[in-house]
Amino acid sequence: MQFGYTILYVQDVPRTIAFYEAAFGLKRRFVHEAGDFGELDTGATALAFSSLRLMTELGKNPQRASAGAPSFEIAFTTADVAAAVERAVAAGARLVQAPEQMPWGQTVAYVADINDALVELCTPMGPPPAD
Repeated sequence: MQFGYTILYVQDVPRTIAFYEAAFGLKRRFVHEAGDFGELDTGATALAFSSLRLMTELGKNPQRASAGAPSFEIAFTTADVAAAVERAVAAGARLVQAPEQMPWGQTVAYVADINDALVELCTPMGPPPAD
């Protein structure tokens, strides 16, 4: 098995793709001409979006994301969490938690995207310290 992509269900796929490009600097892989599905290039895996409408048509019962009661989060690593938070908020994200140094050494912040999905912005985890 290989992890291929994660799909989030959103109201407006093209608007969400444009937001992620502006807020997090990701590159569009493609958006289907109907506007109901799109992918962002994130490296080995893709971050994809499908419209709530399409999922309903396919017989699913999609739920909207909620940063206040999340059932998942997306995490992006960066060397400069504070700058990443500023960029995301300037693009329309809502600050959920300002950057904070965690006991294990990682800096972590949270924003909510335009669909209210929780997005973690954090420094990469390093190898554990040598004993």
